Amino acid sequence: MATHDPDLRKELDATLQTRKELGPEYEAELVESFLEKLDHTVDRRVRRQLAEQQVQVARGGRPPRPEGGGRRFWERFGVAALSLVLAVPLTAIGVVNAGIPGLLVCWAGIVGVNAVHSVGVRNLLTGGRGEHRDGEWDRAR
Repeated sequence: MATHDPDLRKELDATLQTRKELGPEYEAELVESFLEKLDHTVDRRVRRQLAEQQVQVARGGRPPRPEGGGRRFWERFGVAALSLVLAVPLTAIGVVNAGIPGLLVCWAGIVGVNAVHSVGVRNLLTGGRGEHRDGEWDRAR
């Protein structure tokens, strides 16, 4: 859902009207001026949101979950489900060809893939610091 800034809309309209009056030879300057105003507006919004988050955290609340938080759950779930689906034929192949050692190697591989995926996703999310646990922020920092 996009939020519309009436002041920014007025600036855009004024820039377009000015371009019509001055002609295309001033287009680059007009676009540059509008982009600077847009940049200031975005900076102001980001600063306001960060300040709101800091106030929320200072009051003991949790920071809002980042975008795509549910996507990570479904990614982990998908890898786990796929590995279990593939485990059935892989287990059968391992047991038929190598017996119990084949079974153990197969399941060690399945567990290993899931463990590496879980640790890899967590390290990517936290930059390797291990501060992120199951969607919650570690308060022990």
